[in-house]
Amino acid sequence: MAQPIGFAICHSESLARLHGTGSVTRSVFIAIDRSSVPAVAKHRYDDHHRDVHGSGIRAAVFGASDGLVSNVLLIVGLAGADLSAGAVRTAGIAGLLAGAISMAAGEYVSVSAQNDLVARELDKERKAIAEDPEEETEELAELYEERGMNADQALEMAQLVMQNPDMALEVHAREELGVAPNEQASPLNSSCWSFLAFAVGALAPLIPWFFSSASSTVWWSIGIGILGAATIGFGLAVATGHSIVRGVLRHVGIAVFAAAAIHLVGMIIGSVVEL
Repeated sequence: MAQPIGFAICHSESLARLHGTGSVTRSVFIAIDRSSVPAVAKHRYDDHHRDVHGSGIRAAVFGASDGLVSNVLLIVGLAGADLSAGAVRTAGIAGLLAGAISMAAGEYVSVSAQNDLVARELDKERKAIAEDPEEETEELAELYEERGMNADQALEMAQLVMQNPDMALEVHAREELGVAPNEQASPLNSSCWSFLAFAVGALAPLIPWFFSSASSTVWWSIGIGILGAATIGFGLAVATGHSIVRGVLRHVGIAVFAAAAIHLVGMIIGSVVEL
């Protein structure tokens, strides 16, 4: 049996398509043999990885956190200015709708712009692969050399990748741009998650004001805000594997500090401005 000339971490999903070996994970070790088809070994830890490509979760977390904190601050500020419960409810609902729509629109525009930029760069890369494959092969070989392969191994791997234009585009996109051509975020999906998450987060501290008009209702809003911030911090800590205590304290601390500052500002404004 011929000896492989080396190993490289590459995009085996595309290599598998080229050689008809089926679907495998993206990051594997590929052994190159001068006289045989590359062998692909599946990474035994791949099933434990989370999907970190989509932006829906990011938009939801950001939206919920922003909605919760912004409406808590709005309610606390208005309460500090001694406004009526009706005014607090009206302002809270207006803040919820305005913030949710603004967040959704901003998310849609930003994700669309990012996708357009990626599409433009992919078109440039696709054109370069078609018009100057030799230079693109050398460029890819240099990248593999930077990963630790010797010149011969890197060139052979690059030539193998460049045999298939679609695979070459995918590998170049991942290596040079840090993106996956077929894994771009959906603007509509991101904007919907952002809208819903912001609305839920903003509604939570407003709920007590639909059942009570007492001045102490603001403390219920603050309590809900603290609980919500702690929940978000806990969820993020669990998802990322970081310290739960640190995650909870960070989110709660930021929310409490911001609420105290806004309440003070509201009291000052209420004392000098007739509302």
